[in-house]
Amino acid sequence: MSKLDTVAMLSPVLVFCFSEAAPGQMRERSEIAPAYQWRLEDLYPSDEAWEQAKEALAGRLEGIERYRGRLDDAATLLTCLELDSDISKAFGRLYSYASMKSDQDTRVSKYLAMRQAVEQVMTEYGSRASYIEPEIVRLDAETIERFIAAEPGLEVYRMGLMDILRRKAHNLSEKEEKILAEAALMAGGPGSIYSVFSNAEMPYPEIALSDGTRAVLNQAGYARHRSSTVRADREAVFEAFWTAINQFRQTFGVQLYSHLQAHAFTMRTRNYESCLHQALDRNNIPTEVYHSLIDNVRANLDTFHRYLHLKKRMLGVETLKYSDLYAPVVKDVDLKYSFDEAKVLVLDAVRPLGPDYAGVVEKAFSERWIDVYPTPGKRSGAYSSGNAYDVHPYILLNYNGRFDDVSTLAHELGHTMHSYYSNKHQPFPLADYSIFVAEVASTFNEALLVHKMLNDMKDDDVRLSLLMNYLDAIKGTVFRQTQFAEFELRMHERVERREPVTGDALTELYGRILKDYYGHEKGVCYIDDLYAVEWAYIPHFYYNFYVYQYSTSFTAATALAEEVFSGVDGAVERYLDFISAGGSDYPVEILKKAGLDMTTSGPFEKTMLAMNRTMDEIEAILARQVK
Repeated sequence: MSKLDTVAMLSPVLVFCFSEAAPGQMRERSEIAPAYQWRLEDLYPSDEAWEQAKEALAGRLEGIERYRGRLDDAATLLTCLELDSDISKAFGRLYSYASMKSDQDTRVSKYLAMRQAVEQVMTEYGSRASYIEPEIVRLDAETIERFIAAEPGLEVYRMGLMDILRRKAHNLSEKEEKILAEAALMAGGPGSIYSVFSNAEMPYPEIALSDGTRAVLNQAGYARHRSSTVRADREAVFEAFWTAINQFRQTFGVQLYSHLQAHAFTMRTRNYESCLHQALDRNNIPTEVYHSLIDNVRANLDTFHRYLHLKKRMLGVETLKYSDLYAPVVKDVDLKYSFDEAKVLVLDAVRPLGPDYAGVVEKAFSERWIDVYPTPGKRSGAYSSGNAYDVHPYILLNYNGRFDDVSTLAHELGHTMHSYYSNKHQPFPLADYSIFVAEVASTFNEALLVHKMLNDMKDDDVRLSLLMNYLDAIKGTVFRQTQFAEFELRMHERVERREPVTGDALTELYGRILKDYYGHEKGVCYIDDLYAVEWAYIPHFYYNFYVYQYSTSFTAATALAEEVFSGVDGAVERYLDFISAGGSDYPVEILKKAGLDMTTSGPFEKTMLAMNRTMDEIEAILARQVK
């Protein structure tokens, strides 16, 4: 029943936002105005207050053991579950503070140690509470219904209780559950090592650009300079960055292999048929959804290749290369926005959802829920964390002033609003929504932003830029993330077959899938063999079948947004109900209530229609410009 296994999972961003605060340099944190830094004092006024709260919580852990062997009584079960929820909620707040303090500067060992300390306490609690599910498994549905009738307070736990019974075949004995709980701390090791090494200690290269400036190609520098308008610079950036990564491919390979082995260990221990089944079963999602996504994308690669041909045409290159894919395709259009300008754009974009929604977004800005700019040692990328149930969500950004960064802001605010509405409308046991629906809200916000921008912009070049940005989002979300999903499935299958998985083997596997998707053999897009080590750059592979949900969520968000844009009666209300639902039902069922059936190909087909419609408009504009 505990939410501890979800406390540590922050919501990663759709596309990495490795960017710099200003051209040529990154500012120190002390140089950034407080208005652009998150206010972690809302969680705890000081590190000392956090430490006191941690120690106070640690002193309460043994209290959960007084209910061992007594959960066959309704009143006792309710008291136990209430304590478990209260402790889990407190852990969420503790972990949020420590992890976000660490993310401010990954070089500072103090906050890394604080995060590890709370993880150790969480592990201890998981061990003490490991009897809960095994004892609930001994009950049956009829007994639980009788308990709820006797103790109405159990109603908020109905979903969790029935879900435990649903997964009864995969629950273990109390002793075995305790062992798995103790092993959880070790299972997170590979991901933690990857994060520290790639963000703080990896020796990234430095190169000279065509204008004479020098660029450090850390993750932020790579993301910035790979979109250069100078093709020679783009190629040099790719060559230097991936050569550096490739030198450590065996190290990255061992890290990822260790993570895969940990996942396979729990899969076998819990008697699942595959790692995929185990990962999806937590939210009762049929594995057919995953396989169908890959099949649908594979069947629509011609549409993807149409996009790539369009990119090639607009870039004016004879051969489209992988290093060209991030380059701006509309000359003399480089959309840049200060963060204050981005705030105005996003606030205007979300107004169709009503004043309450827009008002909360305004609070996120004015009450400092957001950490805006990149600083030395800061965690790369972006995320939204809603783990502090009694406070408010937080957002980490690395804002650089490009339209992509505005889109990332809208994306993370979508996560934040999902967390805010779920936490507001659901009791703690039902507030935690599934990853499967998490990316719907974020992608929906991006759709609102694009819609607002296209409505306002009449200039053909600017429209071309925005339309291509939308296509780039489909490329990065539906096609690229499904490519990742297929790679993740195949490497798990190798481990399940007990085959060796080295850095070289992962590079060969990733390269083959990458070339398939981008039509390398068909001459659509040239992929240098060196770039097949890209798998080592993707942190999401440490999250166990996470990335496919970006793709399914994009298609769901597209369908929901189309209804709002079209003024369909009740569309806004259904959407707000959706982000308020939390985990009150299984994710597939929550989406059905919003009007979407994700077990069909309908949402995917709507996305392909939108993609082709966008390309039709781009080709029409290009035809006008030729005349």
